[in-house]
Amino acid sequence: MLETVGVEPPDEEAYRALLTAPGCDVRELAGHLGRDEQELAATVERLEKLGLLTVTSDDPVRLLPTRPDVAVDALVAVRRAELDRVRAEARVLLSEVRAQEQHRPENLVEVIVGQEAIAARFAQLLNGTKNQLLVLDRPPYAAQAEKSDTTVRGLLGEGVVVHGIYSPDSLDIPGGVDEAYSAADAGETSRVHPQLPMKLAVFDAKAALLPLSVDQLTDSALVVHPCALLDALMEMFWLLWDQAVPVVPTAKADPTDARLMTLLAAGFKDDAIARQLALSSRTVGRRVAELMETLGARTRFQAGIHAQRRHLLEDDQRTTSAGD
Repeated sequence: MLETVGVEPPDEEAYRALLTAPGCDVRELAGHLGRDEQELAATVERLEKLGLLTVTSDDPVRLLPTRPDVAVDALVAVRRAELDRVRAEARVLLSEVRAQEQHRPENLVEVIVGQEAIAARFAQLLNGTKNQLLVLDRPPYAAQAEKSDTTVRGLLGEGVVVHGIYSPDSLDIPGGVDEAYSAADAGETSRVHPQLPMKLAVFDAKAALLPLSVDQLTDSALVVHPCALLDALMEMFWLLWDQAVPVVPTAKADPTDARLMTLLAAGFKDDAIARQLALSSRTVGRRVAELMETLGARTRFQAGIHAQRRHLLEDDQRTTSAGD
């Protein structure tokens, strides 16, 4: 388990043994593990250097393991600092590449093949996001939803601005609306649009990931690096954002009516709304008719739009411009 933070398996074995027998000396630990005492002394030296144990001034010295949570947090911090240095060095190396090479077509667009490779590249781009994440969300999904959702929650906790636009299909899957509300509670600013043209994720305005097919889960996707195409994708996102309605409405409306109006504006039918709100279709139909009369709307979609224009469906406006 600790190999990813720089602890070799034999050293981890010794550390784990110390956790069950703190205060033993090198000879006792060697006997417990069935290892050579001289070889184990080198392990103890490495563990001490890593901060996983301390030695007493006794004769013979006693070995005291560091608490796992404290020790591992310190190792993770060291590894993170190392990775940040590597990332910074990569930026320096990029500046040494000739400008004409940086803008060659093969350097501006990556083709990712294979669902596992797509999911891995998505996770990599997510983990590298520091400032802003823009997402057009519609099924099908290549990555495990729970895993990516957890990562996005982590980004929100680190102060990353997340804007998401959901398709009705995203909200119609079991738990979809609840998940969208949960994301909003965590700090995501989200809206819903009745006709999202594609799936898309834009990371820090530096890279975009999009599938080659709109409606099918294919084995190919594109990663677009800074160029006119990336600028166009971001502009498309903000145009859709201006047309979309908030997933989580203002508190001005009754909570049930607020959700109902959001789902109406997203194009949901009575059965789908009833399923999301745990109401009967008959109750939903009656309430929709009442809302349409109150709002002076001729169609269901107009009811949702009128609600938005009357500021019954509001959220925080976008906090960064399309060019940021």
